[in-house]
Amino acid sequence: MEAAALARENALLKARLAEVEAVLADAQEAQRRLEDILRTLQREKFGKRSEKLSPEQFHLPLEDVELAQGIVEAAQEKAEAALSRETRSDAARSSKRNRGHLPPHLPRVERVIEPASTVCPCGCGEMTRIGEDVSERLDVIPAQLRVLVTRRPKYACRRCSQAVAQAHAPEHIVPGGLPTQRLIAAIIVSKFGDHQPFYRQAEIFQRQGISLDRGTLGNWVGRACFHLGPVIEHMRRHLRDARRLFIDETRAPVLDPGRRRTKSGYFWAVVADDRGHGGTGPPIVVFHYAPGRGKEHPLRFLSGYRGRFLQCDGYGVYDALTTHDRESGQDNVHGPETRDPWQLVHCWVHVRRRFVKRFENDGSPIAEEMLKRIALIYRVEKEVRGQDPEIRLKARRAHTAPVIEALKPWLETQLSRIPPKSRLAEDIRYTLGLWPGLTRFLEDGTLEPDTNPVENQIRPVALTRKNALFAGNEIGAENWAMLASLVATCKMSDINPIDYLTATLQAILDGHTQNRIEELMPWNFAEKASLAA
Repeated sequence: MEAAALARENALLKARLAEVEAVLADAQEAQRRLEDILRTLQREKFGKRSEKLSPEQFHLPLEDVELAQGIVEAAQEKAEAALSRETRSDAARSSKRNRGHLPPHLPRVERVIEPASTVCPCGCGEMTRIGEDVSERLDVIPAQLRVLVTRRPKYACRRCSQAVAQAHAPEHIVPGGLPTQRLIAAIIVSKFGDHQPFYRQAEIFQRQGISLDRGTLGNWVGRACFHLGPVIEHMRRHLRDARRLFIDETRAPVLDPGRRRTKSGYFWAVVADDRGHGGTGPPIVVFHYAPGRGKEHPLRFLSGYRGRFLQCDGYGVYDALTTHDRESGQDNVHGPETRDPWQLVHCWVHVRRRFVKRFENDGSPIAEEMLKRIALIYRVEKEVRGQDPEIRLKARRAHTAPVIEALKPWLETQLSRIPPKSRLAEDIRYTLGLWPGLTRFLEDGTLEPDTNPVENQIRPVALTRKNALFAGNEIGAENWAMLASLVATCKMSDINPIDYLTATLQAILDGHTQNRIEELMPWNFAEKASLAA
């Protein structure tokens, strides 16, 4: 009896121990999750934003070395000059300093430095010029402003004193105002391309003795927005014909005066960029402002688009686009097959980003192996970037498809071996949940494995937002989106946005007709600039 009682007590103790161990395991896993969340928040708040080190960061130590070397060289040169002015010739000095060739389009201001005397010291008379040394140095005229004076002479008949001839006053963005089209273009690009808010630009003008408040600058830019509206609308029509689009969104704080705080709107970026597969379509980005992040917003501004593929991240709102009737504006009640809905192409970079965090936070060998396998995918992409779709598709089927086919069962196996509530398990389930979209680029050589083309356009908007803090109102946010679209599209077409905006605003003021609006597109301006060169 005693043995049986001891056995029962032992079994009870073992059961309780198992329960305690299970509770302890859950507590440890919860603690790991909290620590992981804390590390993630700390890195997002205080750490670098990218999962890879920026190449520019490698230049920082080099810059310090170059700076120190410059101090040493200057001290050495001064010492040599004090000892002997003949230690090193001027030609040797200039050959070391004048590295490379300065662009030929820059204006040249020449000066000739003659010797104090050209008479031979031996008494032979005037010396003969036998050559010269020429050096070029880069100079700058900071924020050069000028005044354009327009004179319109009047002519009258001396005999009849009735006929008077005078040229019409040219049209301006601000009738009777100070700015030229080029000045307004420069203000636009400074804010929406170089991230300089109006108040900082006003300070720069003040240093030149020009007193302009930011309200005046905003008024000038608003007038330009009015004239540029048809250009943006025509860019949207081009996007509607694109077979494949990229989409992403970023926060856009807008001032809410009644509550004395800001409210969160969003800039939605829609990009067409076929350069990855050597396409001839123009690269375009159009930003849309919306007061929220719900599905009704992309459904609204993508209505009427005739594309087939939408490259996006895993945000669930985009799933609504796969069952939506783009013509009627209603959800398809008969299923997604009735109206050829969007097919989502998901992003491997977003997947990779999750496993980078797991590896940095936990040192997870599973995350490390996942990163190695994703690297194999991008090794192939690096080789075929810019190639024809057929070449890209052939390479992907030969080299990428086997990697991805082995990846899914490997992920499923790892998922069964780790705690289901862990962050790593969440990341694996996220990846497997997007699997059809993640593998769709293996079926079409025009598709990309990521959304980098649109993310690259979102980043400058985030920089402008960081400096400007918020838009004054929703109309201001819409104008912000419009002008950011023009500047970003110019950059994608490798043209100077100031030159483009100046020429476009002038053409509109000169009466450019609506049926020739295609001529005002940034990519056509790029062609004209290349022909002129």
